[in-house]
Amino acid sequence: MERSLRLGRLATFAYFVLNGFLMGMWIVHIPDIEHRVGISHAVLGWLLLLLGAGAFAGMQLVGPLTDRFGARTVVPLSAALCSAGVVLPGWAANAWTLGAALLVLGLGNGCLDVSMNAHAIQVERGYRRPVMSAFHAAFSIGGVLAALAGARMLSWGWSPVANLGTVALLGLAIAAVAAPALLETRSADAPETSDDPAAAAKEKRSTRTPRRIWGLATLALMIMLCEGVANDWSTLHLRNVLGAPAATAALAYGAFSTAMTIGRLLTDRVAARFGPVAVLRYGASAAALGLTAASLSSSIPLTLIGWTLFGAGLSGCVPQLFSAAGHADPDAAGTNVSRVAGLGYVGMLAGPAIIGPLTQVMPLHLTFFLPVAFCAVAAATAGILRSRAVVAGLGAAAA
Repeated sequence: MERSLRLGRLATFAYFVLNGFLMGMWIVHIPDIEHRVGISHAVLGWLLLLLGAGAFAGMQLVGPLTDRFGARTVVPLSAALCSAGVVLPGWAANAWTLGAALLVLGLGNGCLDVSMNAHAIQVERGYRRPVMSAFHAAFSIGGVLAALAGARMLSWGWSPVANLGTVALLGLAIAAVAAPALLETRSADAPETSDDPAAAAKEKRSTRTPRRIWGLATLALMIMLCEGVANDWSTLHLRNVLGAPAATAALAYGAFSTAMTIGRLLTDRVAARFGPVAVLRYGASAAALGLTAASLSSSIPLTLIGWTLFGAGLSGCVPQLFSAAGHADPDAAGTNVSRVAGLGYVGMLAGPAIIGPLTQVMPLHLTFFLPVAFCAVAAATAGILRSRAVVAGLGAAAA
């Protein structure tokens, strides 16, 4: 059992890296595909909403499927769909076909996101200690690998179809090779049906998503909105507000993303020692402090330190929310994770949509106090992570 658990964990790492790599390769090729299709930045912005819509739909679709058929079955199929979908934008000839391609790619991304997180919950339950954050760090590492590999492939002068087609074949191979190592789903015997109306009503109520899961999903929306703000506005903050050179301004996002990756590699040990409530409470508090410092500072070095602290503080928050959702009910782990991941993804997309209009009525750096407020709410409500199910799933050391 220990060997199969280790292999299952390695396979989960492979799928997280693959997911980050596939989406990173799409991002690297956006300028070339935009030019090839002949669309404006504005049109591309609208088409990217289809990518988000596809991801959200995939998340909601695959959650119940994962609970029914098991992550061992659904994860490889989702990875194959995402891998095949990544080549479609390279074939697009106009805005319509690019929109359809992004919808399929988003669907595959959403399916893989939820199903591999559901399997990560299964692995974490086997280890009886926190291991979720390291998986999310693997996703970030996949994005870094995509940036390096994509830059190299673009330097060879290959077309987007050739580059993304190669990536698709690699993804399909990884999905197939890693599949046998995934853990078997251990499900209880199916309950007998009852003719008792009261029992039937109780069973029907039990299929509804609990309020606690929606609470976790709301926190995920807030935290991932904060991440989206850093992704889209950190570089512009240094460039437009502080007047930093372009190369220096790029360090803001670099500092944030590096701190996020390193923080996620370290968070599992912190969660095992102090518990998930402490990770969320003090992590969100540190993030609020860091973004406040970055917002109010007129010094570029201090601002970079603020963005670094913001990334470090946020790094462990979302994995704790996913973990709590998955452990709340082992028989509905996929569905519960899909709710949290789905609303979180909405938050990620909403970041630029909210901050942009706010800049019409106040300076950019003052709009950052909205995500600061969200971090404060997350810190104040971190106690929602306390649950007997989490204690049972991770063991006393992690509780």
